Order: sequence, then structure tokens, then C-alpha cells
Amino acid sequence: MNIGGWCAVVVLSGVSASVFAADTVMLLVTNPFAVWLMMFGIAFLVAEALLPNYGVIGLGGILMFVIGAVMLGNNEVPTPLIVGLALISALLLLALLIHALKTRPRHTVSGDTELFGSITQVLALQPGSVYHGWVHLQGERWQVRSTTPLQPGQRVQVVARKGLMLEVAATDAAPQGE
Repeated sequence: MNIGGWCAVVVLSGVSASVFAADTVMLLVTNPFAVWLMMFGIAFLVAEALLPNYGVIGLGGILMFVIGAVMLGNNEVPTPLIVGLALISALLLLALLIHALKTRPRHTVSGDTELFGSITQVLALQPGSVYHGWVHLQGERWQVRSTTPLQPGQRVQVVARKGLMLEVAATDAAPQGE
């Protein structure tokens, strides 16, 4: 499920939670501060789904909602409703955290840092030049230049890059008979 799906789940659960809370609590409103805490807790849970943070706002939302619900607990708000909504909120927050941690940046697998020092074979030479050729590296075909003559099939190592041209150096002798 993508992040949009998770956002929809959180928004729908927040709306349904507020409907259930309003249905139960509005008949018994004796503590508007508790209702305020619960509404802000739901708003924080929705914000958690929409903002790029790792659970800080969501945890605060769960705590605000539970504290508000406990404050209303003296007015015969069903305890299973409080516990159920807190558990659903905590599970949604946990799912969002797991998804966020899976999408964290990983080490570089492309670019100059992985390009330099790579060893590959010369595919072909440019017509009329034994110092320029082509190699296949990281799924792409690169134009190469060397200070020593190149041969097709010769293994070379990337030492520099200038624009779209790679500077290479031979790592072994040229293959015999070609």
C-alpha cells in the first residue's frame, strides 16, 4: 500500500473516530477540555500521516486522545471505545513508521562514487583512433578515452570522468590475436 493509501486509512479512521466520539460524548459533555484534547489528538494523527516525520506527532496525538478519553471516562464513556481507538491509532502509527523506515535513503549504487574504480571491458574502438572507444558500465554505454592504445575486449579501469567521457587505464595486457 502506498503512502496515499495509508493517508486515506488514517483520515477515514480519524473521521470515524470523531463521529463515534461525538455520538457518545456530545450527549454527556461536561468537560469541553477533554473533547478538545480528543479532537486535537485525532488532528495530530492525521498530520502524522501527511507530514514527513517519524512518529513524533502521531505519538502525541495518541497520548492526547487517550488523556481526553480518560478525562471523559467519569462520564460513562465506554472504556472499550477508548481502548479500541487508542489501539487502532497505535497500529496505524506503527504501520506508518514501518513504511517510512523502509523508504529511508540507502547507500549510493550509482553516480561518480560507484563509477570510479569500476573495471569493465572495451566493447569497440572509434574508427580511426586506438585511444577512444566504448564500454558498457552500470547498464549504460560510455565513451572512453585512454592515454595508451586500447583493444576490443581489453579490461580497463575508470580513473576519471569529464562530462560524458570516461578516462580509463588498462588493467591488463591487450588480448592476443585480435
